[in-house]
Amino acid sequence: MALERELQAFRKNLPKLIADSSEGKYALVHGDDLVDVFGTYEDAIKEGYAKFGLDPFLVKQIQAIEQIQFISRLLQPCHTSHVR
Repeated sequence: MALERELQAFRKNLPKLIADSSEGKYALVHGDDLVDVFGTYEDAIKEGYAKFGLDPFLVKQIQAIEQIQFISRLLQPCHTSHVR
């Protein structure tokens, strides 16, 4: 799975990040390494591209309780095209 190593590294470091009062900030993770913590998502993304270019990296908000994102897909098309 894409970014699996980065997600594991994030989860491993999460208790320390919460204890260090970093909740609400953004972690930059590359491979097995927590690179740094940033105040904004944009700052973390910029640093990720500056350091790693197109190599995979993860930017994730530090939260004690992660918000679940639910996205559903339409089971029926919202419009139909008629072939004549």
